[in-house]
This record gives sequence, structure tokens and C-alpha cells, in this order.
Amino acid sequence: MASGRSSSSSSTQGSGAHPEPVQRLVEAFAQLPGIGRRTAERLAFHVLKSPKAEAQRLAQAIDQVKSQVRHCGICFNVTDTDPCPICTDGRRDAAVVMVVEQPKDLWILERTGAHRGVYHCLMGRLEPLDGVGPETLTVRELLQRVEHPERNAGGVKVTEVILATNPDLEGDSTGLYLADRLSKLGVMVSRLARGLPAGSQIEFAHRGALADAIAGRRKLS
Repeated sequence: MASGRSSSSSSTQGSGAHPEPVQRLVEAFAQLPGIGRRTAERLAFHVLKSPKAEAQRLAQAIDQVKSQVRHCGICFNVTDTDPCPICTDGRRDAAVVMVVEQPKDLWILERTGAHRGVYHCLMGRLEPLDGVGPETLTVRELLQRVEHPERNAGGVKVTEVILATNPDLEGDSTGLYLADRLSKLGVMVSRLARGLPAGSQIEFAHRGALADAIAGRRKLS
């Protein structure tokens, strides 16, 4: 009898303390970036305690993201329509293209409401040691947008490219590479300003931010 209970228990518990389906859900959550084992367990048990309809909505949302969302054929932002809503918005200045590394960077910048042009997602940045070169990114497509207006949003000629790559070694290297390639096409190339953020105090500023502020100082008179 005891061996029978042990066999039954092992069939439902799997190799851990949780039933096998719960264990698989915990492991799936644990694969997400920034999610540790304990957080994964909390999420799994939240789903377990939630009404079935709520869990099904979550499963459906994940399924729809994987089946319906793709990259815009112009800017490579993630979208469920192609071209994406930003590229098809006639109120935006398609002559000004802001280049970002990833769609998540685009979303952050877009929330500021400060950029009324369009975007281009590189889908990464140059990292030669990891085998990531220009051919791995959407550099060719960016250059084509500049060279051939019909490939840009609304068929508009690009007059300025704003480089908004991250301010680190790889981001700066990517920006310098793009600036060199774009300058040969006769388009104006600019880069996001760096330095002291508004409302900050010098005593609390990072040394790198101070160096950028000094190097990027502006003439007032």
C-alpha cells in the first residue's frame, strides 16, 4: 500500500515539490528576464488561484502576441499592422528619422512626446566579439530609406537622422559607424544630447555625465 501511494505521488508531483503542470509553469516564468525562482513561483500560484477565465485571457494574449505581432516593413518596430501606425501617421515628420537599438527604446522615447518624426529600429547594436556586425542589424534597410525616399514612411525624402543609440561603448561605436555611412549619403546626422539632466545638482552627477556636459557645452553669446 505504501509503495502504491509513493508511486501515485511521484506521478503527480514530478521531480519537485509541485505538481508537474505547476512545475512547468514555474520554469516557464523563471526563463523571463529579471524573474528569479521565488518570483516565478509567486506568479505561478497567482495564475493557479486566479479564475479560469483570467488565466485563459493571459494565455490568449500570449498566443496573439506570437501569432499576430511582427516587425514593420519600414522601421522594424513591432506591430500588428504593416506599416505600423507611426509610419502611417500623416501628422508626423517622416523626413526626420530617429535610430534606436530596440523597439523598447522606441516606446520609451515615444512616451516623452518630444519626437514628432519617425523611427528606425536597428534590432541590436554592433558587438564584433559576439559576432554582431552591420549585416546582422537593419543597417542596410536604414541606408536604403535614406537613399530611396520611396522606401521611407510616406515616400518622404529623409533630411535628418537622429542617432539615439545607448550612451555606452557598444552604442557609441554603433553611432560612429552609422554617422560615417550616413554622412556619405549627404543627410544631416545628429545625436541625442548628453550631460546634466534638468533639475539635477552637480554634486550628485555621475562623472561620465559631467564629462559629457563639458564636452557638449553650448555657446550662449
